[in-house]
Amino acid sequence: MKNLAPIFVIVAASLWATDGIILRPSLFSLPVSLVVFIETTIVALLLTPFFIKRRGEIKKLNPKDWLAFIGVGLLGGALGTMAITRALFYVNFVNLSIVIFIQKLQPVFALTLAAIFLKEKPNSKFFFWALLSIAGAYIMTFGFNFPNLSTGDKTAIAALFGLIASVSFASSTVLSKRALKNVGFELGTYLRFLITSIIMAVIVVSSGTIESVSGINGSQIIIFLVIAFSTGGPAIFLYYYGLQKISASVATICELAFPLVAVILEYFIHGNILDSVQWIGVVILLTGILKVSSLQR
Repeated sequence: MKNLAPIFVIVAASLWATDGIILRPSLFSLPVSLVVFIETTIVALLLTPFFIKRRGEIKKLNPKDWLAFIGVGLLGGALGTMAITRALFYVNFVNLSIVIFIQKLQPVFALTLAAIFLKEKPNSKFFFWALLSIAGAYIMTFGFNFPNLSTGDKTAIAALFGLIASVSFASSTVLSKRALKNVGFELGTYLRFLITSIIMAVIVVSSGTIESVSGINGSQIIIFLVIAFSTGGPAIFLYYYGLQKISASVATICELAFPLVAVILEYFIHGNILDSVQWIGVVILLTGILKVSSLQR
């Protein structure tokens, strides 16, 4: 199964792309913190049976493991998700160039952090295909052009939030690898959502955002449930299962399946067609992901 582990990460990233293109836009009328709180709390409640079954593994966790899980919940579950949504808000969900470009830097941060904290030392072939994957993601998004910075005075703020999201998600990948050192992926998934929901509960209560719950309509409740049963808990299950068997460096490149699937969904859902240059980027990105995955064997 170790040879198939990268595929689980790729599938998880593909589910997150589905979330971003099809599901989450229906929730953008709600406060960002409230959206994150509700979705993580629902998943935490659904996964409680897994916790009861695996509760004996809690004893295996040492202080460093708990710090890693708290870091995952804080950075990946709370800060990263809120930051990227806030970045899109500042550019009014229209000109996303600078936000997407900075988000593509996530593998750079993750590879650096994995080398520093996890002592992962990928070989030269890995770095070649990793850099090629990042280049493919850039070409797929912008072609051979520079990002368009003419989005008004809010561009700098959007770029800042995009950078925060990129660093947060990269840190979460590395911390998740460390957090799963002494427990299984089932308990790891539960703790990730439980800790995130606790953090978000503090945020929405202290900020008064919890009062906006009354503004949630019936269709949005259905969207929350769909996320919980597809792109929420199940996606993290798959992601952690794969991550437990591969390095964080390989995982962060496999996560570039997100923009690849997003482009395909954009075409079928919204009719946005890529030009020939961008399709070159798609081919480069897909080749890089497959090559990085094959190196795991």
